[in-house]
Amino acid sequence: MEKNILIRIRKDIEKCVGKKVKLRANKGRKRTVVRDGILEAAYPNLFVVRICNEYDSSRKVSYTYTDVLTGTVEVTVYSETQEKVKIS
Repeated sequence: MEKNILIRIRKDIEKCVGKKVKLRANKGRKRTVVRDGILEAAYPNLFVVRICNEYDSSRKVSYTYTDVLTGTVEVTVYSETQEKVKIS
């Protein structure tokens, strides 16, 4: 059951490679980070998001599909019409 859900999450994220996303990551102890970025790559066990900030520096962060399944990370994809589509 859980393996099927992880496969579905991975396929949903793989479809969105190259699109703008909004990440909401729970860092523990009531700390939540919300960032906008571009979904760069999707690998078999994790996905990579490039985050640009207001100082024109960019960095890459990676999360596993299990993070999405457990709710530690929420991924919202912006479509071409600026419509939000949540993956979870």
